[in-house]
Amino acid sequence: MLTPARVLTQLLTAAAAVVLLASVADAQPRRGIIGYVTADSFYGVQTITGPVRVGPQGRLEVGLPGGTWIECRRSCRNTLRQETVDFWQHRDYRNGADGPGYFHRRF
Repeated sequence: MLTPARVLTQLLTAAAAVVLLASVADAQPRRGIIGYVTADSFYGVQTITGPVRVGPQGRLEVGLPGGTWIECRRSCRNTLRQETVDFWQHRDYRNGADGPGYFHRRF
């Protein structure tokens, strides 16, 4: 037979465990998808849509088609465009590529 002290100890231990697990769950950052962005190519007619989430460091990330997540630079739409539909044009730094409206320095 359980004594009242032992029952009380078990109840307090269970309550402390529930409170501890709830506080740990609240401390975890929310990593679900918070929306989607659509990016249009500057050089053609390609269009791509990708998910956006808050990453482990609390910054926005955009999902690529293969499952990779990349932190958003200026905007998630621009990052998605540069890393997918305009991938090779974005890598052509010699000609100052990367679309209109971007400043480039030549040294």
